This record gives sequence, structure tokens and C-alpha cells, in this order.
Amino acid sequence: MQSWSKRYSEEQTSDKLMVHHHIRSNMIEPQDCDDSYEHDEAVPLPTLPPMPRERVPLQRSNVCSRSYFMVVMVFFHVYIINVIALLLYVHYNNSPGEVLATPKASGGSNHHKPPEFNQQQSDSGFQQHIYLPRLEGIRVGHVQKLSLVPGNVHEMRTLSLKPLLFEIPGFLSEEECRVVVQLAQLKGLMESQVMVPEGQEELTEQLNLSPEEIFNLLDLNQDGQLQLQEILTHSRVRDGIWLTPENLKEIYAGLKADPDGNGLLSLEEFRRLGSDAFQHFLQQRGVKSSQLVRNSRHTWLYQGQGAHQVLRDLKKRVARLTRMPSALVDLSEPLQVVRYEQGGHYHAHHDSGPVYPETACTHTRLAANTSTPFETSCRYITVLFYLNSVEGGGETAFPVADNRTYEEVSLIQNNVDLMDTRKNCDRSNLRVKPTKGTAVFWYNYLSDGQGWVGEQDEYSLHGGCVVTRGTKWVANNWINIDPDYQRQARYQQLVSQQGEEKEGEDEDEGEGEQSQPRPEQLQTADSHQEL
Repeated sequence: MQSWSKRYSEEQTSDKLMVHHHIRSNMIEPQDCDDSYEHDEAVPLPTLPPMPRERVPLQRSNVCSRSYFMVVMVFFHVYIINVIALLLYVHYNNSPGEVLATPKASGGSNHHKPPEFNQQQSDSGFQQHIYLPRLEGIRVGHVQKLSLVPGNVHEMRTLSLKPLLFEIPGFLSEEECRVVVQLAQLKGLMESQVMVPEGQEELTEQLNLSPEEIFNLLDLNQDGQLQLQEILTHSRVRDGIWLTPENLKEIYAGLKADPDGNGLLSLEEFRRLGSDAFQHFLQQRGVKSSQLVRNSRHTWLYQGQGAHQVLRDLKKRVARLTRMPSALVDLSEPLQVVRYEQGGHYHAHHDSGPVYPETACTHTRLAANTSTPFETSCRYITVLFYLNSVEGGGETAFPVADNRTYEEVSLIQNNVDLMDTRKNCDRSNLRVKPTKGTAVFWYNYLSDGQGWVGEQDEYSLHGGCVVTRGTKWVANNWINIDPDYQRQARYQQLVSQQGEEKEGEDEDEGEGEQSQPRPEQLQTADSHQEL
């Protein structure tokens, strides 16, 4: 019985193998199939090649791969298009723009005007159809190649984004540095700063400001009391004297301005002080040079027609560096050359102040058609040149460069004054070492988003650290632009008209040389503010 069961099981197994072989044969080689094939015949199983995998999953995988490839290619092309658009935007935004439009007299011709002046007129006045180029910082440490001098390539490195600040080593040659210093010495240097003359009371009366209104202007945090920091900021800007909290407490005691001795001035205590009380007290006691906001000597060098070739080349190079229209550079302030002796310094400051509706720019005030006691230099760009390498100290410090926030009151905290370049230069976020021939430049204003001057960049606060050894020579080129487009356009029209009149006089006298009036001819001698 057991042998029969075993034999039956073997026969069943053999039949299953034969059926399996028959099915596989039909799947692989159907043309070799025999219709008379008997399932129960014992046929030896041939050796078959390994069965290939099914192709259906591979087809599905190919479809997925093809779809994925198409999606990737679409995103790649969109990315390439965005990159090209960005490059085009940067290219056209950084290229030199047209100079301001000025009105064209009816029936007149403008063939005598400089080619940069694009003349247009409308019923609404001067229409802005140009923009001010603004370089891209990209990121801190980014290096750009510049061609400023034929046959030479300069590198411009981004030092900060707030403010937008760049450094260009080798901007001036050693010979150019020597010539600028010698020209300044030949002309003679004067004290950069003295105490602001008295007369603040007259200004207060002119503005018709009450003590309460002045108090509210000084009370930055509006807490009803004047803190030491608020008084210090006011005194430094108005009087040109760098007072410390300790100095201010001594003045309070001398003037008996703070009877309770808490270091705070209430409105009643402030009323008992005159506008010039601090100056009277300091003049009686005497002021040291180290107590001034700035301790240096300086002079101005004209860079226009007839000036030394080095000065003229330097101005053209500044125009190429900043990519500003040459007419704007030509109508800006002359070159300022400054010398700091050992112990010289310049406490932290802004080169140009904020511009309000009642504020006039120094360079365009003749075209403003209004009188105002508030003036500022409106220096859109500062270009600073180091004319020698300083033995010790003398760095240019930016206390709040790339800070997350800016608050004026927070600049003096816990008896640490970040604006004091004699004591706290090492606490600044950024310091630039003075190296002969190197130039740094930054924007003092933001863009208004429409290609013109916007609000003041408060992060441009900077100062000159105290010189501990040797002498420091620097020069400044400022590009002056009025945030009010209409005033700037009227100013350029005024200069253009005076240039035409000058040309007419020269032609009458038989002189072939044509010249444009110097910017300082439209300004008084004291118009260059020491900011």
C-alpha cells in the first residue's frame, strides 16, 4: 500500500512538471508546439534558458523617468530664463544713465549744451526719465573686476551691505598720492573745525520755536525727561564739541542745571537754560582739541578745467567707478584733502544729514527758490582715498555696519559710546586699515525705488580712529545730488545757462576756449560743510 502511494505521488509530480513545461514552451516558442502532444507521455525535459523578467514594470518605469525628465527640464529652463533676466537687469541698472532733464526754451536750440543734458519740458515741470546707477554688493567679500585705467584691472571687494560699502586697492598710484599731498601742502591747510559761533538764540527766534518744542525735539524717546545721551547728541551736532557723560555732569553742576543730581533734565530745568548756555560755559573754561568732534587740518582742491592733470584724472576715475553721469560729478564739491597728526581723530558722524521738506541742499540752495535755516550737504556718495599708510591707528570705523537694527539712543550704553573714536574704535563692527593708494566708497542714501535718492542710510555712520603713531593723509570726493529731483534739475539748468553766457562772452572776446562755471562759483566760500 505504501509503495503504491509513493508511485502515485511520483506520477503526479511528473505530470505537473510536464504541464509546466508545456505552458512555458507555448509562451516562449509557440511555433514549435505540436497539437498531438500527449500530456501523459514521458518526455525528457529539455534544458531551458533563464526566463527573462516581465517587461510591463520596465515600461511603467520608463514612463515615470520620461515624465520626471520633462519636469526637470522645464524647471531648468525657467531657472536659466530667470538668470538671464537678472543679468540683464544688473547690466542696465549699473550702466551710466542719462543726466537730468532740463527744460528746453521754446524755439531754442540746445547744440551749445553739453551732450549729457537731455532737454525735455512739460506742463508739470521737470519730468524724471533717468535713474541713478547703483552698484550691487551681492554679499560681503564678493570681488568684482573693474577696468578703471587703460591696461589695468582693479578688484573691488564688498565690505558691507549696510551701508553698501566697497574697497578698491591700488586705486591711486604712489605718484598720484604724492602729487595730491604736495598740491595740498602748496595751497595750505586750515583747521578743520572750530566751535560753532554763537547765535543759536537768533536761529530759535527765526524758527519761532518755544522751549517746549525744542524740548520735545531733543526728547527722542518721549519720556518727558532729557537723558545724558539725548543732550550729548544735540551738543555734538550743534556746538561741534565732543562731550562725554562725565563732562556733561560737570557742566550741569557748574550751571546748576540739575538740582536733584539725577542726571536728567525735566522741562522746568530745561527752561532755565539758554540756547547758548553750554557754549558760554565751555568757552569760559576752555576747550581742548581732543574735545572737538574733529581734530585735523584740511584744504580743497579744484578738479575742473585748468586743474592739475592728476586731479582731473582722479575725478574721471571716480565717475567710472561709481558709474555716475559725469555732469553730476563735475557739479559736486571739489576734492578735500585732510591731514591728521598724531592724536588726530574724527568721531563717528554721517557725511550727509536726512532731508526733510523744509531742508535745503547746500549745492542747490540757489535754485531752491526759497530760504530755509536748515541745510545739509546732500552727499549721495562718499569716495575716500588713503594717501599714505599710517604707522599706528587711523582706521576708518563703521560702528553699526551690517547691524540688524539702528537706534541712535542705543549708541551710548553702559558708559560705552560707540561714536567715540578715541576710546571705542575696537568696538566698531567694521574697521578699514588705511593703506596707501586704496579707495573705499559707500552710499550715504538709499534708493527711493524709482532710480533716485531715497532716505538717509543711517548705517553709513563712520569715523576716523585716533592716530597713535605717525601722520594720516586722506582725500574725499563727494557726489552731491539733491533728493528733490526738481531742485536738482533747476540747479543744472542754472549752471547750463551760466555756461552759455560764459561761452558768449568768450566768443565776443575772440577766445576759442569754452568753459563751464565752477560749482563753487555758485556757492559761498563756507558752503562746504564739515560733516
